[in-house]
Amino acid sequence: MSRLAQTHGLTDVQQEILSTVRDFVDKEIIPVATELEHRDEYPQRIVDGLKELGLFGLMIPEEYGGLGESLLTYALCVEEIARGWMSVSGIINTHFIVAYMLKQHGTQEQKDYFLPKMALGEIRGAFSMSEPGLGSDVSAITSKAVRDGDEYVLNGQKMWLTNGGTSTLVAVLVRSDEGHPEGTAPHRSMTTFLVEKEPGFGEVRPGLTVPGKIDKMGYKGVDTTELIMDGLHIPADRVLGGTTGRGFYQMMDGVEVGRVNVAARGCGVAQRAFELGVSYAQQRHTFGRPIAQHQAIQFKLAEMATKVEAAHAMMVNAARKKDSGQRNDLEAGMAKYLASEYCKEVVEDAFRIHGGYGFSKEYEIERLYREAPMLLIGEGTAEIQKMIIGRRLLEEYRLQG
Repeated sequence: MSRLAQTHGLTDVQQEILSTVRDFVDKEIIPVATELEHRDEYPQRIVDGLKELGLFGLMIPEEYGGLGESLLTYALCVEEIARGWMSVSGIINTHFIVAYMLKQHGTQEQKDYFLPKMALGEIRGAFSMSEPGLGSDVSAITSKAVRDGDEYVLNGQKMWLTNGGTSTLVAVLVRSDEGHPEGTAPHRSMTTFLVEKEPGFGEVRPGLTVPGKIDKMGYKGVDTTELIMDGLHIPADRVLGGTTGRGFYQMMDGVEVGRVNVAARGCGVAQRAFELGVSYAQQRHTFGRPIAQHQAIQFKLAEMATKVEAAHAMMVNAARKKDSGQRNDLEAGMAKYLASEYCKEVVEDAFRIHGGYGFSKEYEIERLYREAPMLLIGEGTAEIQKMIIGRRLLEEYRLQG
């Protein structure tokens, strides 16, 4: 067990879960990750193993067949999985966010129907906010739902869906002007719809098309897609929570815990990069001795390890704050920002330690070097995190009088 990124105060159950996940990562993920990633192959065998471990239901309450664990437990599991292959953590992250949104905001009928199947991994979740023309500006969403009797008709194009092809349930955020007069603030006229579909690509249900996988620099294996709605009919009882106009708040609640997840992924990738760097530094010799004995390399290792520790501590703090029931957007924003930036820096330092070999696809660090940049933009860019952090700090330190 690594001395870095240890978490104090865990229960015996939490420690047992993490030990099981770490063992699974070491035996089932790390040995095959680079080969699968280079082929851009969906890791079905790994996903089946995660189902057997119960990870798809880790935070779903026991009454719905899940394990009922905390956000902290989940984040620590994600950290371990990302240490093995970040794409696998992405497969369960969007599923988790949709399950969390259902647990927090769904009607009783929606919880009873979806959560037991999601706990088993029989229903797999994805969520969709972004569109081709809006980036971080969620208020600019143009996809729209119009009431038609007992249904809504959805039209529009969504972008950057992780698990867009393999999922069977997508939480989609669109405009719904019903009951919201012209001039209503954009965030008050948005609704989340629970859209069930068949897995795969092409027309996955009447009016809904998933064109195919987006070819990416890294973060391969997991499918990232568009979603095109053209006269998609959705029953009114598939409005998340049963009431329109609450979608923005529901999505932001999900993204808040998603940011803890991204921070955990950054911690996991950074930890793996450090492991690769410190190992290679002790094997590679120059000028008659291992490069780990050169002061320049020792300084680099010291900086890398310190960043791994700092990011982990902030991620754990953000998860514990959310688990306590307190507002954690400040802590989650800080954790996501720091962990993603430090991840990029630690991976680059490990790449430098490898020298020319780091540029070779034979070495694992090459894959990590292409994966780390995704964390800089996923669940909100660094600039968005700074805006959130800055506004919250001004709330906390507002001058009186």
